[in-house]
Amino acid sequence: MSVSCASPTELAHSPGPWLYLASQSPRRRQLLDQLGVRHALLLPDADEDAEALEAERAGESPEDYVQRVTRAKWQASIERLQARAFRDPQAWPMGPILCADTTVALGDTILGKPTDAADAARILRTLSGRSHRVLTAVCVHGRLSVSTSHVQWRELDGDEIERYVASGEPFGKAGAYAIQGRSGAWTRRIDGSHSGIMGLPLFETAELLKPMGWAF
Repeated sequence: MSVSCASPTELAHSPGPWLYLASQSPRRRQLLDQLGVRHALLLPDADEDAEALEAERAGESPEDYVQRVTRAKWQASIERLQARAFRDPQAWPMGPILCADTTVALGDTILGKPTDAADAARILRTLSGRSHRVLTAVCVHGRLSVSTSHVQWRELDGDEIERYVASGEPFGKAGAYAIQGRSGAWTRRIDGSHSGIMGLPLFETAELLKPMGWAF
């Protein structure tokens, strides 16, 4: 059952394990569907400042950052579910919650989501012809796992960067690119998890879910 037709009530009253996905990423939804994990969305309320959880702290390493942000997202999602369940327990039955965060890093520098077209172009120029890390942390039921991958790009010219930014694909994505999109044409080598670079490492996710009743 895909998230497009699943509600928490339907999942809670059908056999087998299920969870809430506290993420707006369609790629994470796709990857959970790939694993056969039944899930419903648990998205922030309109008055929640979800982006504030991703603010960097001075001197924080990319590894510490991605773990802290993921734990903060998970805690916020628990509070969100508890509040909704209090108001309407039938519509929002309690269940496990999965959160994730993806961070792109060049050395100790975190390259987050671009703020505008100029910032996207700057990030892409920074990554051009170099190897960078992609770290994705996953948290389920308070247990956290981190996937680290290394990505090597060829040199990009100005026209390529301009066309890619104009496509709109860099926006809303850490490092200003999507590995499953056009940037795949620039990727010389990946050492690690392709699904982790997309936003949800399948191996680590499955290992977190197995003790909770999922079989893969």
